[in-house]
Amino acid sequence: MKRSEIKNLIIRSMDSDVDPQEAARRLEEEGVAYDFGKGFSDKVMEVVFKPALVIKREAEFIMNMNYAFKRIAITGVAAIVLLMLSIFLMEGSFSLNSFLGLSDSYDESIICLLTGK
Repeated sequence: MKRSEIKNLIIRSMDSDVDPQEAARRLEEEGVAYDFGKGFSDKVMEVVFKPALVIKREAEFIMNMNYAFKRIAITGVAAIVLLMLSIFLMEGSFSLNSFLGLSDSYDESIICLLTGK
């Protein structure tokens, strides 16, 4: 059997309506075998779980975390700048009292309420 015929037979065996046992039997009749050498599965597992992949995944995780942190940090900085700008526009200055939302009249009213005078 020619190589192209074997290839077509293998491709046809992948169809869902073909019985897998029948396809395997036909491939064996044509001389195609799926025998792997000793230690094949160990070699495959070594390649899949070698340390370079673990290091790459860790580096990828750190890169994604840095990206997320930058997005959150930039959003936080923008919110702080908008808050400071709104305080400056509302109070006309930027001091600790204006940042805390305190003004002279507000301080006097608190003292008045607490002392009763």
